[in-house]
This record gives sequence, structure tokens and C-alpha cells, in this order.
Amino acid sequence: MLTIALAQMNPTVGDFDANVAAITARMARASEDGADLLVCPELSLCAYYPGDLFEDAAFLRAMQQALNKLLQASVRWPALVTVIGTARPNPGVGKPLYNALLAIRDGQIVAEYYKQLLPTYGIFDEGRHFEPGPPGACTLAIAGCKVGFMICEDGWNDDGRAYAVNPFEALHAARPDLIVSINASPSDIGKRAQRHAVFGAACARVNLPLLFVNQVGGQDQLVFDGASFALSPSLGMQFEAARFVEDFQLLRFADGHFARPDGQPFPVPDPDGIPAVEFARRQIVLGLRDYARRCGFTKVVVGCSGGIDSALTLALAVEALGADNVAAITMPSVFSSAGSVTDSVALCANLGIALTTHAIRDIVAQYEAGYAGAFDGKLQGLPLENLQARVRGTILMEYSNAFGALLLTTGNKSEISVGYCTLYGDTNGGLGLIGDLYKTEVFALSRHLNACAGRALIPAAVLDKPPSAELAPGQRDTDSLPPYPVLDDILKWHIEGRRLPAQESAQALTLVDQLRETDEGRALVTRILGMVARNEYKRRQAAPIIRVRSRAFGSGRQLPIAAHYPTGDDA
Repeated sequence: MLTIALAQMNPTVGDFDANVAAITARMARASEDGADLLVCPELSLCAYYPGDLFEDAAFLRAMQQALNKLLQASVRWPALVTVIGTARPNPGVGKPLYNALLAIRDGQIVAEYYKQLLPTYGIFDEGRHFEPGPPGACTLAIAGCKVGFMICEDGWNDDGRAYAVNPFEALHAARPDLIVSINASPSDIGKRAQRHAVFGAACARVNLPLLFVNQVGGQDQLVFDGASFALSPSLGMQFEAARFVEDFQLLRFADGHFARPDGQPFPVPDPDGIPAVEFARRQIVLGLRDYARRCGFTKVVVGCSGGIDSALTLALAVEALGADNVAAITMPSVFSSAGSVTDSVALCANLGIALTTHAIRDIVAQYEAGYAGAFDGKLQGLPLENLQARVRGTILMEYSNAFGALLLTTGNKSEISVGYCTLYGDTNGGLGLIGDLYKTEVFALSRHLNACAGRALIPAAVLDKPPSAELAPGQRDTDSLPPYPVLDDILKWHIEGRRLPAQESAQALTLVDQLRETDEGRALVTRILGMVARNEYKRRQAAPIIRVRSRAFGSGRQLPIAAHYPTGDDA
């Protein structure tokens, strides 16, 4: 029988002292609990993902020193095998490093495995820094059990479609009793189910049980949900760790099956997981919490317009950081409705946060006068609309600089996609919370927060009012855009396509096909695709966005600014 301690950790990139301390604390706990094996996530020593820090000599020296400290610490628990992830030098040709799994015991490295499959697509760019490990299997005998190892992407190619190498085949030939996979698998809507399906099918085919240990926490735009699991070929999914929090669990492994230390079975994991709207909530809250903590911010500030986007951003910020650490500023102009201020007051009262009023009427008037004097004309139309947004953006940055608060942008994916936002205005800020939520999802998540709270955190008046930037008299979003349910399906079809969950994909494709049956509909699709293409330059300058969906703006969608894009029937 093998007793395994699963350490679902939230390490910080480059904080080697804290990461070593966290691993060491889990080594002590695992040994005290009688574990034979402790498993930590991929790159747990340096955290995922350091990027070009891997090219920094000081970073590499600090990583080696951290490994030395961990080896020294392991002497205190000589019977415990600890599996960690780190980078190791490549002494041969190719890239200078390997993405490595190390098994350490009593001051020694007793097994070393290098990741064979390096993801270089979407949000991943491991081929930039790592050399693929040599083909073959790595196994180690622990407490009478033969354990085989793999790292994350190694387990995603059992169908053989993405790579020529299949590490599952090598392990199948080596016939271990158990596969241990260490991972830094970012989460998005549908990713948990995808992991279960891919690894479940592979383990059934090779008839081997598997333990999947994942990182948790937010790192820049990425969020890792944890959700580590154990499965056996005959019983399927036997265990799942907590989602969106660190977790430490003991598992007993014997006769190809997993159980609790007392021998009783674990509760069967829910195959459906949590609803997409709740997933988005947890993903964003954890992403903000860790982003602020790792970057040294304790407070955030949001421009409060009385609209749905800023309302949801504020509500999520309060959940992540607490009401005392969230500030809201309302900045009415001559075009602001009375409701923009009164709804802001009601929202902030519901959330328990301070609201400051900083009117911009006089500031805008001074700009108008200056424009007229310098350029002999009247400031009007789009320049005047953008001016108001930029004045507000300047005030918010002024507050951020003065009080050390992180400014959160409030743009949603629908508006960011088509450029319905102002550079150096409402795009100002250090992090976007809802930039990977379409407008219809913004409304859905807002209603979900109210339902979970059992009261109207976000007032009904905010939920019910027609969306408007309020930068011109009587302005409505539908003056420039189609209704959001239509716009969102066009954007999903265009931006995410086959990456969508099946039901969303079918709905989006059906709508677009229906639109293309008429001249007016074809013109609308062409116009929207043209807006997306023309506004790549805005997105390139925007703040990082917490990733919720499989294809978010940022590193996961890389397109040129200066290019001719297909926008008609050839799109």
C-alpha cells in the first residue's frame, strides 16, 4: 500500500524563499501523516510561468539555490519521497533548459524526468525556453509500488494527433502500478471536463491508474483552478481536490484503486462541476486576489458610472478584497443622467464601499474653450465623447497614483472586441476583471451574484436600464451596435469558433447562418468583423484581462495590427 500526500499549491513566480517554505511545510505535514510520497505541481519551485526570466542568470542561480535548500531540508524526513517541478539545465544542444520533474529523498535526487511534449500554442510558449525531454519512461519504486511520471502536456496526446510522441505509450510499456502527473493547467470554461475526458480515456486504454496534481491561483491573466484528481481504469474518477483554493489531501493507493487513509472511498466527484456563471465568479475573484497580492496592492479603485459593467466590477472586487479596500468614483458630466449618480449611490451603499463624486463638467468646458482657441472650431461629436472618457481616465489614474490603489478597467468582451471603448480613457488601468465576459454574460453574472447574496447587491435599476456610455444626449449602445445577444453570438462565432462548448457553438453558428441569408444580415456580419479587425491596436494597449474562456484577448489571441482581414463571405 502506498500513502500519497497531494499538495495543490499556489506558488509565486520567482519567490523562491516562499515557495521553498511552502513545499517544506508540506513535507513536514506529509511525513507526520505517514505519507510515503508527496506530490507538488509542475514548476512548483519557481511557479508557472516565468517566461523570459528563464533567460536571466540571476533567476537561474536563485532557482538552483532554492533546490539546494529543499534537498537539505529533505534530510529531516529521510523516508519521504517528494516530487517537485523545476527547470533543469540542458548540457547538450538545443534550448538551454528542460521542464523537469524531480523526486527527492534524504538529500538526494532519486529520479529525474524531463517533459517530452512542450505546448507552444494559445497561451503557451514553452518551446521558447525548453528542450523536449528524451522519449521513454521514468519510474521509481516507492513503498513497494512502481510509480511512473509525466508532466502536464505529456498526457494530452494519447490520440496521437498533436505530436509524434506519446508518453502514455512509453509508460504502458514500462508497466508501472501508478502514473503521477504534475501539472500547471490553466482553467477556462469547460477545461475541467476536458481534462477528465482526455486523461480518463487514456488511462482506460493503457489500463493504468493516474494521479493528476495541479497548481492553483492567479498569475497575471491566467488562473489555475486546482481541481487535482485521481482516477482508476475500472472505477473512473475516484477523487477530486477542491477548486480555486489550496488543498492538501492524503490518499491510500492499493490494488489499482484510491481511497481515504481509513480505507473508505472518497465522495464521487460531480461530473457536471459548477455552472459556468459560478465558474466565472470564482475565476475572476481568485485572479484579482492573487494579482493584487503578488503585485503589492491592497486597495483598488473603479470608475462608477451607474452602469452594469462598473457595478459588476465593483461587486467582484468587494468579494475578492473586502469593502474597505475598494474605492468608487463617480464622475458625472453634462450628459450624465440623474440615474447614473443615484444608481451609483445605491450600488455603493449595497456593497458597503465609499463613493466619491468628482464632476467633470467644468474640466470638459475648459478643454472645449482651449480647443476653440487653438484650432478655431467647436469640439463636438466623437472627439468630445472621447474627451469625457479621457478626463475620467485621468482622474482615476490621479487617484491611483495618489493613494496607491490598483485601477480596474470595466470593459467587457463585447465592447473590447469592436472597439467600443476609448484609449487612455475607460481603458486606463492595471487589470480588467470582466474583459473575457460578453455583455450578456455580464448581466447573467450580475443576477447570479444577487441570487447568491439573497439580496440586490446590484440594484434592479442598474440591471434594467438600457446600456449607454452617456457621452452624448440620449445615447444608447444600440445606436452603434446591434442588440447584445446578436452581437455576442457573432463575436463568439468569429473569435472562439470551434473552441466554444458545443451548445454555444451551435447557437452562434445558427445565428450567423440565419443572418447571412439576407443582404442586411450579411452586411451586419461584415461590419462587426471589420470593427473587430480595426480595433486590434486598442486591445494591444489594454490592461491584462483575467482569462475565463478558452480564447481570451492577450497572449491567447495573437494577431497583427497592420493587416488586411477577411470580413465578408470569405471570413
